[in-house]
Amino acid sequence: MKHKWAQPNFFLSVSRLLLAISLTLTALLFGVGLYTSLISSPPDYIQGDAMRIMYIHVPASWMALFSYAFLALMSFFSLVWRHPLAEILAISVAPIGALFTFLSLVTGSLWGKPMWGAFWVWDARLTSVLILLFLYVGYWALYKAYSRPEQGIRAASFLALIGIINLPIIKGSVEWWNTLHQPASLSKLSNPSIHSSMLVPLLLMTGAYFFYFVAVLILRGRTQLIKRKLMIWENMKTYT
Repeated sequence: MKHKWAQPNFFLSVSRLLLAISLTLTALLFGVGLYTSLISSPPDYIQGDAMRIMYIHVPASWMALFSYAFLALMSFFSLVWRHPLAEILAISVAPIGALFTFLSLVTGSLWGKPMWGAFWVWDARLTSVLILLFLYVGYWALYKAYSRPEQGIRAASFLALIGIINLPIIKGSVEWWNTLHQPASLSKLSNPSIHSSMLVPLLLMTGAYFFYFVAVLILRGRTQLIKRKLMIWENMKTYT
């Protein structure tokens, strides 16, 4: 893990440009995505305008899963190679993933009320996503529970790797169990079961969520790296 792309200093040097690009794309895609999803796209012939929450809910759900997969990958790198950048990115992504998961649960509840008649049911998909939120919270709690950060990140990384088993459960829950949640509409992009007038806004919003994720991850990662540098500098001053 000595490649220059994996070095904290290289991350700091390129992150400023990447941050500007990701913020620009986030604003652009959110602007176009919100217009097409809330104004120009047609209502669903069964759900009516209530389905428009899908454009908020579905990308949040996808990004919640993506964020946890990224967290688990960085946790693996942290445990195996003890690489500081992997630790920084893992710590940085956990609150972002928790935010996406919380947004997925809230918007799913708002969507479920008119469709199912209840804000919450102990559906397999909903329950497994709730467990995902608990995993994010548990990761952060373990990291903060230790006085020494290296001990906290190690314990939290083990939890992240154990929790990855929940991702295929979330993905397959609709097919494996009899749930109220509707099956995936984009199992194949070449032949999706969703009309292009709805698919395009959904993909635009997904892109907006993704670049928002990148922008916030860079901001949090830069902040964590600067904090570490300051801590090292303060320690050096103490002992000199």
